[in-house]
Amino acid sequence: MELTETLAATDAGVARAAALLRAGRLVAFPTETVYGLGGDARRDETVARIFEAKGRPRFNPLIVHVPSLGEAEKVALFDDRARAVAGAFWPGPLTLVLPLRPGAGLSPLVTAGLGTVAVRVPAHPLARALLQAFGGPLAAPSANPSGRVSPTRAVHVLAGLQGRVAAVLDGGACEVGVESTILGLAEEEPRLLRPGGLPVEALEAALRQPIASGGSAERPSAPGQLASHYAPAAAVRLNAHAAETGEILVGFDPVRGDLTLSETGDLVEAAAALFHALREADALAGPQGRIAFAPVPETGLGRAINDRLRRAAAPRG
Repeated sequence: MELTETLAATDAGVARAAALLRAGRLVAFPTETVYGLGGDARRDETVARIFEAKGRPRFNPLIVHVPSLGEAEKVALFDDRARAVAGAFWPGPLTLVLPLRPGAGLSPLVTAGLGTVAVRVPAHPLARALLQAFGGPLAAPSANPSGRVSPTRAVHVLAGLQGRVAAVLDGGACEVGVESTILGLAEEEPRLLRPGGLPVEALEAALRQPIASGGSAERPSAPGQLASHYAPAAAVRLNAHAAETGEILVGFDPVRGDLTLSETGDLVEAAAALFHALREADALAGPQGRIAFAPVPETGLGRAINDRLRRAAAPRG
C-alpha cells in the first residue's frame, strides 16, 4: 500500500503528476469520458502495475493516450481514412484501433500481444496539460478495479484504488461520463469495437458507410469487451418499468425511480449520470441487494448506456 496524493487542477498539480509518471508511478487523471489510470506506456513494469492495481485480465488491451494526431502517428499506422476520422473527432471521446507502428517503443503489455494498438487524443484540458507535461504516451484504462463501475469523479477513484496508486489529479466531474467509442480501422471494413461517448451515427456519417460490429468477450481486441464488466456488487435487472420487492429502481423518462438517469429522457444527461447512479444505487442496495434499471432507447448515446448496463447485468464468473 502507498499513500495516494490528491492533486489540485493547478500548474503545480500537473507538474507533480508528470514527475510521478516519469518516475514510473501511476497517476489517475480526468478525461472528458471517465478518469483514467495513467502510466508510462513504454515501461513494462509500470504497465504491469496498472494491471496489478486494477486486477485486470492480462488479455484485455489498454488505450494509449497522446496529446495530438502527430504523436498518435508515432505509435500507430494511419491511412487516409484514419486521418480523416481523427481530424473530425479528435480531441474527443473516440479511440481508434490501428496497426501498431514497428518500433513504436510501447510495452507489449499495452497491446496484449496483438498487432494493433488502441489510441486516442482526449479533449479534457487537464488531461491535455498532463500529456504535454509528461512528454510521452500514457497507457490509461479507467481508474477503477477491473470489472467495477468506472469513475467519473476523483472520489470514485479513491474509493476503489486508494493505496494502489501514487496520486489522483482532481479535475471535477467528467462531462461525457461513459468511455470513449472504439472504432477498429485495422481492416478494410470499419468495426465498432465498443460503443461510447461518440455516437456511431456520427462516425458512419463521417465515413459515409455503415460500421459493422466486432470484437469478442472471450478474446477482446479492444478495451471494454469483457462480457461481465462495469458491475456493482448488487445484482442488476434491466428494462424494468417498476421495482420489485427489495429493488432499487433507477429511472429514465417516463419511468420514475429511487434515482434517475434523466427525468426528461436526455441521453447526454443519462450518459453523464450513469456510473454515478450505479455507485449510488449499489450503496443503497447493499451487497445482497438488487438494482433495476428502466429501459433506455437503443439510439445515439443510448447504445453506450445499454452496452454498459448489459455488461453490469451479465452473469459473473
